[in-house]
Amino acid sequence: MTRLLTVALAGALLASAAPAAFAQSATTAPAAAAPPEPVRPIRASKIILIGDSTTQSNSGWGGRFCSDHVVSFVACLNLARGGRSTSNYRAEGSWDIALAEMSTGAYVDTYVLIQFGHNDQPGKPGRSTDLATEFPQNLRRYVAEVRAKGAIPVLVTPLTRRQFVDGKLDNDLEPWAASIRAVAAETNTPLLDLNADSAAAVEAMGPSLAAGFAQSPPSPIVAAALLTGTTVPANTGAPVPAAPAAGAAPAPTQNNAAVEPMGDAKLSFDYTHLGPTGAAFFSAMVTRELALAVPALRRNLIN
Repeated sequence: MTRLLTVALAGALLASAAPAAFAQSATTAPAAAAPPEPVRPIRASKIILIGDSTTQSNSGWGGRFCSDHVVSFVACLNLARGGRSTSNYRAEGSWDIALAEMSTGAYVDTYVLIQFGHNDQPGKPGRSTDLATEFPQNLRRYVAEVRAKGAIPVLVTPLTRRQFVDGKLDNDLEPWAASIRAVAAETNTPLLDLNADSAAAVEAMGPSLAAGFAQSPPSPIVAAALLTGTTVPANTGAPVPAAPAAGAAPAPTQNNAAVEPMGDAKLSFDYTHLGPTGAAFFSAMVTRELALAVPALRRNLIN
């Protein structure tokens, strides 16, 4: 009996409270939703590569640099072309394309890396420039026009060739590298001294190890010559030269003007162009140099 009274009393209490609870729930407004977090606009940068076959994709360091060494907040555009110098890159209209790419206004900063020298050397008709006058004048003009577009120029000394004489690297591009260094200092332009760093690395390796940077393996004759410490023309069919006697003519050297034509480099062994191993090695070197020369880019580079 006591249990029945308890159940009845509980039911009556619930019945009397229900209308009040319903009324309270009906008049209570739902909690306001938190406002959405505002979208933060992207701050993207752009890197444009200007140069010759040692910078372009498939035969230089530029392709691996763009694919492996910049974050997604950086658009990396490789406009380097094989066989180009400071002169014919402009004359053919490639520089006009590059200038147009500097005019896109969506980027916070645009950096323009400029590497020439290989085809400015003598013996390349339509490409060669005078080292004392035309070459530095062309570089100054490139720097000034990049800045006029609101972009940031970065000068790059030319990647070394991998030719040796008596175990010592024959860095025939050093005079052009020196000219670039002088223009960079004169114009207060960031400098990547790729020539000095690549020459030091290649000389430390020696001719046989450095040959692994090429697009294809050397022929047996060329490989045997590498072991002597003196390189012979990359496509030579001559026997390995013996050590020259006192007063004898030195071993033949490669005619770079003849083996570095306009256009894309052929997939063959030479002392200039890069295969996958060389591209990976020197693109990493460029990345380290760029992080030091342009601190603002460090967070956007992958070392």
